[in-house]
Amino acid sequence: MNLKKKLLAQQIYLFLAALFITSLVVSNLIFQKFFYWYPFEFEIFGTKLFEVSVGILPYPLTFLITDLISEIYGKKRANQVVVAGIFASVFSLLIIYISNAVPATSWSPVDNGTFSLVFGGTAIAVFASMMAYLLAQFVDIHIYHFWKNLTKGKHLWLRNNFSTFASQLIDTAAVLLLLCAFEKIAWTNFYGLLLSGFIFKVIIAILDTPLLYLGVYIFRRKFNLKVNEEIDML
Repeated sequence: MNLKKKLLAQQIYLFLAALFITSLVVSNLIFQKFFYWYPFEFEIFGTKLFEVSVGILPYPLTFLITDLISEIYGKKRANQVVVAGIFASVFSLLIIYISNAVPATSWSPVDNGTFSLVFGGTAIAVFASMMAYLLAQFVDIHIYHFWKNLTKGKHLWLRNNFSTFASQLIDTAAVLLLLCAFEKIAWTNFYGLLLSGFIFKVIIAILDTPLLYLGVYIFRRKFNLKVNEEIDML
């Protein structure tokens, strides 16, 4: 690969990493609002089945991006993005903690109580998300490359969905366990939210499979990559 294409590959990688980190941080900031994503009411375990946090909306995008990076740039680059996401989450937590600690002025449009109500639970959310995310993303990347090596780069849909299904189940369960343990969510809602969140993520994973195929196709055509070949930016 010539120097011009290597520079282009690096630029695209940076944009993908930025999109990944933004999706992760935003999901931690907006998690306290819940919505009902299916028009029909159905209860299971005492909880409406299709009630989920809005924080779940940008989160599946992070798994699509790591799968794309894993496919095109390799396992090492995918792990680097995961570590960068952890750093960004910790840094955002520090900023929120300091912002919450300083007193608001008498004329501030957002007073101390409102700010704490919206962002007060963010510390626990970020901690819970980081622990679950760290585990889930490394599981996702490991399973993805396991199937990639086993199928010799073929059957992209198989490794995309199998890795995402497993990692999303781990992620959803771990986040809810920690939030319930810290009494941010009642234990009575655990099983319903677990099932709702997992079903939502599975549906999104299935729907984003064509997007992964499209992304991989564009990369392979642009950089003349063969099946199972990865971009070496060094």
